[in-house]
Amino acid sequence: QVQLVESGGGLVQAGGSLRLSCAASGNIFRLVTMGWYRQAPGKQRELVAAIFKGGSTDYADSVKGRFTISRDNTKDTVYLQMNSLRPEDTAVYYCAADYRVAPRDPYDYWGQGTQVTVTS
Repeated sequence: QVQLVESGGGLVQAGGSLRLSCAASGNIFRLVTMGWYRQAPGKQRELVAAIFKGGSTDYADSVKGRFTISRDNTKDTVYLQMNSLRPEDTAVYYCAADYRVAPRDPYDYWGQGTQVTVTS
């Protein structure tokens, strides 16, 4: 009943920036938490950023100070601004959404993912 579509991935040089977008559609009335996961080959999946009811945010230690999650409720869209990108940021990035105020892994809904590749 909920569809999440990511966009904005691509190839960027180290030190560059990308902005990922996630458009939500369907039955989104009670979605209160949005997040971004990533998974790199041979690595554990990790939640890199989340934005909660009321606008508070949380970040993985590996991206603090470099990534910013935000949302635009008028457009039903969540963003992940990624600055100072590093090769280790290379991964498939997934948008995720949850009905819970304080969700636990896994989130209720997932997008199909968008590839981010950072070259050295």
